[in-house]
Amino acid sequence: MLLSGDLLRLADAVLLPGFAGHGPPDWIRRRLGEGLAGVVLFSRNIAGPEQVARLTAVLRAENPAVLVGTDEESGEVTRLEAATGSGRPGAYALGVVDDVRLTEAVAADLGGDLARAGVTIDFAPSADVNSNPDNPVIGLRAFGADPDLVARHTRAFVRGLQSAGVAACAKHFPGHGDTSVDSHHGVPVVAEQGIEEALRPFRAAIAAGVKAVMTGHLLVPSYDAERPATLSPKVLTGLLREELGFDGMIITDGIEMAAVSGAYGIGGASARAIAAGADAICVGGERADEATAAGIRDAIAAAVAEGLLPEERLADAARRVRELAAWTTSSGSPAPAEPGIGLVAARRAIRITRRSTARVLPLADPAHVVELAPEMNLAIDKKTPWGVGEPLARLVPGTAVTRLTSGEATGPTLERLIATAADRPLVVVVRDAHRHPWQADALRHLLSARPDAVVVEMGLPARADLGAVHIATHGSAPACGRAAAEALSGRL
Repeated sequence: MLLSGDLLRLADAVLLPGFAGHGPPDWIRRRLGEGLAGVVLFSRNIAGPEQVARLTAVLRAENPAVLVGTDEESGEVTRLEAATGSGRPGAYALGVVDDVRLTEAVAADLGGDLARAGVTIDFAPSADVNSNPDNPVIGLRAFGADPDLVARHTRAFVRGLQSAGVAACAKHFPGHGDTSVDSHHGVPVVAEQGIEEALRPFRAAIAAGVKAVMTGHLLVPSYDAERPATLSPKVLTGLLREELGFDGMIITDGIEMAAVSGAYGIGGASARAIAAGADAICVGGERADEATAAGIRDAIAAAVAEGLLPEERLADAARRVRELAAWTTSSGSPAPAEPGIGLVAARRAIRITRRSTARVLPLADPAHVVELAPEMNLAIDKKTPWGVGEPLARLVPGTAVTRLTSGEATGPTLERLIATAADRPLVVVVRDAHRHPWQADALRHLLSARPDAVVVEMGLPARADLGAVHIATHGSAPACGRAAAEALSGRL
């Protein structure tokens, strides 16, 4: 099928692809000059803030109205600080503190860093209500399990981020919290009885003037029993546009994710998403090549030519993308950075439960720290640093650190650790222990021999009755690790 140049340019005007490398490849630069809407940056594109600023300057030279997006939630999901780990705790820790002024200040500080690097839209906050503690992909990314708490902190985060001139993007509409399937791999189903609670934070974000909403690849049977939200006119147009009154840009979650691309292919899913009411297609987390981006553009244009996607709908989508780009170029300058606010927030999120009458904290001697490291979901960069051992070793020289994965935490290995740490304080660090049976088993093994051990939970703290002292950080970012190390060493 021969597609007109005008139609191909219109299709390009709704695409935000990813790419490989610390600088834009020729095909990205060429397509930006021809009207490509923007790009999405992942950790593979980022070496540091100065390098990102240079990269985005090159992008803007090709298209001054380029949208530059990234997933910078702080905490576990960070792109700008993927190499070092986030200096700010994630949403769950902010929800535990429950100080909306602090949340707004942290978001404004984050927005300042993004704006100075040339990022114009941040795919944050997660407005999901994490009402299912076994959720494999949200967890600490949410402000909590209470809809009202999540709503007020979503509102504060949107205000803070956008005060820096960076567009906020509430996700994953209509709510990924009450699910047990990771949409990177399958189609989660949202229970009907929880939909109103799930929508509450999105209503709050819209009331706060959020500039964008990201769709979740979720099946919501009470609205559409056949199509995931990203592909559903009933959810995107009927619910989000008409019922909730959202007039900003709707962008998809990664369109290559199996929950939507599995049935229709990446191009077919993209065309159906635009037809359903989405305005922009995010792609490139796993497929970051020119052929993928060109295939999506061609599929959208072909859907128009074949009558499957009204050209008026595509033109309306492109208009909303342009309007958001115009806002980002005229929204002012960020406030000066507020050094240390992330650590302040992480310290305030620490919760310590003492179960022993013996004096356990502060640690009397350099400890042996055992970190149990689970496999993380695809939203979290596997190379992002986390833990308590390294920051504790900086505060208390002589601290020993051992990190074990599921295949390494065997009985003989644990017995050797117990023997090695016999004359030291023992600190066991876990991450969502309630979701990983191997962590729970290893923890029981270690505590049976060392009931005086300190347990540090850096994920969701399902229980606080483990160890002589239990420390819940409510996050695994380095800021949270530093706060835990201060608690262990008596410096908090």
